[in-house]
Order: sequence, then structure tokens, then C-alpha cells
Amino acid sequence: MFLNLEKEIFEKSKIEFKKLRSYGFKKQGNVYIYSKNLSNGFRLDIEVSLNGVVHGKVYDLAFQEEYIGYRIEEQKGKFASQIREEVKEILLDIKKKCTLSLFFTTKQANRITNLILEKYGDFPEFLWKKYPFHGVFRNSKNQKWYALIMKIDLNKIDKISKEVEILNIKLEKETIKNLSNRKGIYEAYHMNKQNWITILLDDTISDQEIFKYVEKSYDLVKKE
Repeated sequence: MFLNLEKEIFEKSKIEFKKLRSYGFKKQGNVYIYSKNLSNGFRLDIEVSLNGVVHGKVYDLAFQEEYIGYRIEEQKGKFASQIREEVKEILLDIKKKCTLSLFFTTKQANRITNLILEKYGDFPEFLWKKYPFHGVFRNSKNQKWYALIMKIDLNKIDKISKEVEILNIKLEKETIKNLSNRKGIYEAYHMNKQNWITILLDDTISDQEIFKYVEKSYDLVKKE
């Protein structure tokens, strides 16, 4: 089996081209190029197209030719495995530093997710087959939920019918009371309305403010 490591690693990711330049990529025509020396006289060249497709090639510098053994799954030898792991490590580092993870549909939902990943390292868990776009964030130490992103019809919480993504977070009762009349903020959908609120992820509320509430929710469940 021929391994497509790039597709596997960069699935559900969006390249941020400004970060590519900071990482060390150089634009050449219609692609961004990055090279990194590997062990034993090999080099990895990575190209990123303007539509965000990532492709890498490994070259044997002694023979000046492409080496593809690391892409063959059946190749279990130490040498091929070492090259494969080095390539994976570089690709994962590029993903971490130069992409936005796309777990959800809306831009704001994905931005908030990436802020959570950066601060807490918590990935969304998709627990329900019936609701594949409902992602739960848990405190990794006590497994308590502190955030939940859902895709719903807005008419479930408002008078307008359209598909939206919302964020449920846990807050203190006084904070919930103070936020109750804010545009873009609703009584908690499908959760305890005394302890949770729902925020519409359509940029009505800024990322900075939303993440401030995410942090409060995280701290609350950490104490449970």
C-alpha cells in the first residue's frame, strides 16, 4: 500500500500562508517550497500549492534521485521506518505551526477550537453518530465537559431558520444573568440553563471575548 502521509496529516486543516513564510517556506511561482535535511544523506522537499495542497518528496543526495521506499507500508525495515518517522515529524510540525484545524463548518468555530488546542491541547470529541458535527471539549484531568460546539437550526433558539454553529459553556449564575440580554447570547440549548449559556458562533461576539468565557468554564469544571 502506498502511503499518502500529506493527505492523512493535513486532512481537516487549512494552510495559513503568512505562517508558511515565517516557518521558512519560499514562494517560487505558484508554490511554496521548503527543504529539510534528513538522516543518512537524504532531503525532504515540501511543496504547498496556492489552493493549500501539500506534497513532499524525499531525495537520496548520494544518487540525486527520489526515494519512495518510506511511502510503501509493507516496508518495515529500520531504514524506511526511520525516514517515514522523520517525514511525519516534519509534516506534523508544519501542521501545528502553519495551519488552522477545520473540525467545524464556520470560521469562528474553527478559530475558537484552535485557541482551545493552543492553550489546553484538548481536541473536540465527536461522540454521536446521529450528530457528527457536535464536538465536546473535556478537561483532560477530570474528563468534565467545559465546552460543546453544535450545528443546529437557529429556530431552535431564535425566530430565524438557518443552519448555525453554537457554543455551550459553563459560567457562574451571576455572569449568566449579566449576559442574558446580549445579542448573540442565548439561554443554554439542551443543557442546564442555570449553569450554562449558548453563544452564536457567527462573529457577533469577538473571539477574544468568547475565549475569555471558555477559560472561565474550564476553570469552573476544573474545581469539580
